[in-house]
Amino acid sequence: MTDRIGSYVCGVADAPLLGETIGQSLDLAVRRWANREALVSPSHNVRWTWTEFAERVDALAAGFLALGLERGARIGIWSLNRPEWTLTQFAAARAGLILVTINPAYRLSELEFALAKVGCSAIVTATAFKTSNYMEMLNTLIPELARSKPGELHAAKLPKLRAVIQVGGPACPGTIPFEEVSRMGGDRHREQIVALGKTLQFDDAVNIQFTSGTTGSPKGVTLTHHNILNNGYFTGRAMRLTENDRICVPVPLYHCFGMVMANLASVTLGATMVYPGEGFDPLVTLQTIEQEKCTTLYGVPTMFIAELDHPNFKKFDLSSLRTGIMAGAPCPIEIMKRVNSEMNMHEVTIAYGMTETSPVSFQSATDDPLERRVSTVGRIHPHVEVKVVDLDGKVAPRGERGELCTRGYSIMLGYWDEPEKTADVLDTSGWMHTGDIAVIDDEGYCNIVGRIKDMVIRGGENLYPREIEEFLFRHPKIQDVQIFGVADDRYGEELCAWVRIKSGEALTADEVRAFCQGQIAHNKIPRYVEFVEEFPMTVTGKVQKFLMREAVEKRLGLKAAKTA
Repeated sequence: MTDRIGSYVCGVADAPLLGETIGQSLDLAVRRWANREALVSPSHNVRWTWTEFAERVDALAAGFLALGLERGARIGIWSLNRPEWTLTQFAAARAGLILVTINPAYRLSELEFALAKVGCSAIVTATAFKTSNYMEMLNTLIPELARSKPGELHAAKLPKLRAVIQVGGPACPGTIPFEEVSRMGGDRHREQIVALGKTLQFDDAVNIQFTSGTTGSPKGVTLTHHNILNNGYFTGRAMRLTENDRICVPVPLYHCFGMVMANLASVTLGATMVYPGEGFDPLVTLQTIEQEKCTTLYGVPTMFIAELDHPNFKKFDLSSLRTGIMAGAPCPIEIMKRVNSEMNMHEVTIAYGMTETSPVSFQSATDDPLERRVSTVGRIHPHVEVKVVDLDGKVAPRGERGELCTRGYSIMLGYWDEPEKTADVLDTSGWMHTGDIAVIDDEGYCNIVGRIKDMVIRGGENLYPREIEEFLFRHPKIQDVQIFGVADDRYGEELCAWVRIKSGEALTADEVRAFCQGQIAHNKIPRYVEFVEEFPMTVTGKVQKFLMREAVEKRLGLKAAKTA
């Protein structure tokens, strides 16, 4: 750490930053671990070594050039977790393209917005998954597709889109089957790929990810090879990953958690990527861990809760597990303890970050004391700086709350084609303002106490939902709980709790409030307590409190006091 002045910390590095592109990193992986397994997807009958994986990547990259995609062109991918997703990720990087990762939960207006915003020239799309018929939505959005010659699309709503590449399912009119693209490239295109590899720079943009857009339109976070390759590398190093590790990846690939913290950690450290299935299924995840002897498991807290609470949980041998990451949302302390003891993940780590920072800024160490791993998000990542600032933007002292700001190699280039919105969060000194409220203690451990937007101001007092949630998690009948603010005509805001009760248990609102009496301050006791089966979530497992607030206010007719 640093000779500290206030809450500034800078991550001490045990290894230098990687100065290579994703394509060069794949070349190194082949040289180091040629015949070791790179990617395993049992449901797709795929088991590729690094050599086999790289050969497929190169064929697909050559096919992209044969389609006429040029360096810097944007290529969308709209699919759940499949081997084709990962081939596209690496082939796009090889061909100098920018991969635009599209949320599989998107519907028509969101899809149109994303493709139009960044001007995608091509899209790789799944055919369908469960209730999502991707090709049907694309045909609705682009009626010209069915009548067009494959690869020569001219769409009124999306004038830059030329090619729709279809994964799985019977080929739809106007599309190019995914397998066919790999056969399109000739010797000339393969030579171009080699030549491109010598000219591509690690500071080139390689990925655009859309933020969840809880307020306003989603923004396209533009990330470079340097950003995400290094973040995957140092995230993996924090777990002490090697070529002997096997990462179970039930988290979505379209998000940094899957594509950076899993796929790019694997290519830089030699670990095997193991995909239990396209969408998250707790039973299939447990089966895959046992069958594939996974050493590492990723997930958001709700995923770990679903696995631990599965009726067949105790039947599985999870002794191969050692480490992993829980991230994406605050981790309830009781869940973390169960993951340690019941899932054999004694070296599990907590990670914190955001898409704009590639994503990880803080991560606990595998040998951190349990108390530190359950109560903080660990310490600063190597080569990254952070500070906590007060309302005036001044560095706050250690132990005091304020907004977390971060700076370093991991900071995005900016929001695609949105200089004003970029300037709102990225200041002239290079600091990314996260919008998260944090405390950094004397040893450099960070605790995220809430979002500036989540903070509830009741009668002029700042209340932090996370703190109240952690307390309520101690209740033996509560499985999950979310605290949020709702409008109040007297105090401005009041607290509301949405509670999920453990199976077979019964609980009343009065019992919840009685549990709080004398244990937490009276103004932290929720006025409203409601019992629900589930919370509204994003695909990445983040709870959407703004939807919960809207639902309660509408149902109860709540309005804030009028102010002058």
